Amino acid sequence: MLYRFRVILDAEEDVFRDIEIMADNTLEDLHNTILQSFGFDGTEMASFYISDDDWNQGEEISQFDMTDDEGSIRLMNETTLDDVVSESRTKLIYVYDFLSMWTFLVELAEIAEPEPDMDYPNLMFVHGQLPTAAPEKEFQAEEDELGVEFDKDFDVDDYDDLSFDENWN
Repeated sequence: MLYRFRVILDAEEDVFRDIEIMADNTLEDLHNTILQSFGFDGTEMASFYISDDDWNQGEEISQFDMTDDEGSIRLMNETTLDDVVSESRTKLIYVYDFLSMWTFLVELAEIAEPEPDMDYPNLMFVHGQLPTAAPEKEFQAEEDELGVEFDKDFDVDDYDDLSFDENWN
């Protein structure tokens, strides 16, 4: 089976790539295809996240296992596309360079049969130019799972009103 993905930069400007890749390829293969199609050099770390229909970030599938407990995290090179994507589960979030936070929305657009004379992965379509810097992200705290609201007036840069002793280490 062949998967056709649209990979969209999470930005105001329309920047996306349409990619064809075999369903039994790994997420690492998709990662490398995304890097090449957007012109990244591949020197930064990246992760995929399984997403729901509302683009909420779910389970991480990492490029490297950085945990102390080996085998506790799924890795790109060990996870095939058909393990995480299907007709009913079509969305992934891809983050490249965790300092700049290049964020891409990856959506399965079609499942097809491969053409016998075609080499895959295949970059089908290019729209828009990648900006010189990653788009700014606004991170907002929401109510946590217990229903506790965050203090919207709390100033994290105001150290004068903190209640701990000045000699605290």
